[in-house]
Amino acid sequence: MYSIGNWWEPATVDETLATLKDHPDARLIAGGTDLIIKMNGGQIDETDCISLHKVEELRDISALEDGGLWIGAMATFARLAKEPLVEERLPILAQGARSMGGPQIRNMATLGGNVCNGAVSADGAPALVAAEALLVLRTADGERRVPIGEFYLGPSKVDLKPDELLLGFVIPPHVGYGGEYIKFSPRKAMDISMLGCAVLCALEDDGRIRDLKIALGTSAPTPIRCPQAEALASGEVMSDALVNRVGETAVTEASPRNSWRAAADYRKIMIEELVKRAVKAAWHRAGGETDENDSM
Repeated sequence: MYSIGNWWEPATVDETLATLKDHPDARLIAGGTDLIIKMNGGQIDETDCISLHKVEELRDISALEDGGLWIGAMATFARLAKEPLVEERLPILAQGARSMGGPQIRNMATLGGNVCNGAVSADGAPALVAAEALLVLRTADGERRVPIGEFYLGPSKVDLKPDELLLGFVIPPHVGYGGEYIKFSPRKAMDISMLGCAVLCALEDDGRIRDLKIALGTSAPTPIRCPQAEALASGEVMSDALVNRVGETAVTEASPRNSWRAAADYRKIMIEELVKRAVKAAWHRAGGETDENDSM
């Protein structure tokens, strides 16, 4: 049985923050796809809940003047999967959204809940980490912005204070970048990610790599970037040899663990392979052209 005590349904952000200030021990609930399961399974004792279902202002997805993107915390994965603005400005997030669960889960699960849950397997996290998203957090007394790389503190631990509400995400502009998101799981659909890899790539006018961003999920205690692997590619011409070095280096930056779902050694093999595939695909999407004599 669900262990729910009191239940509130505020209609605005201000009402939500006021309710949260008066009831700091209450849990915010968005789509509920993680929280309700934990309640039903007895992992969470009886708790008061503040539902965000009626707070329409948290669902906004809009273009920013600098070419970036705003995504409200209550944007569902179903919407992210087909939203034109997301497809235009951060298509790797749309890819990640389409890979998550089945239609029922995507219709309920929200990007804010996915991140605030702190799970390393979150399908939305690698794209946001690669894109260097900022989280906008608000209390009744003020607002702060946190880089997503600093928001994750450990497995299922995030930098969210008891009286804070996540309003949404600011995605910096990535004009001219190509991207790719690859999710590996034992089954092709409706399964938790065993590994997620998101890559963004931008090229110089002469075809050399100007910028490469690699983010991994389920390869460390938190979603991570691979700065050493990224640095290898800066200013370089794309080649199979370069891709191999990038993939090998990414493995050294990850720290996968053994679990009932996969051994750490197996994950290392998959990290190298998925990084290589994602880098190649992102390079092609950025406008990279294959030489006739190159196996790429």
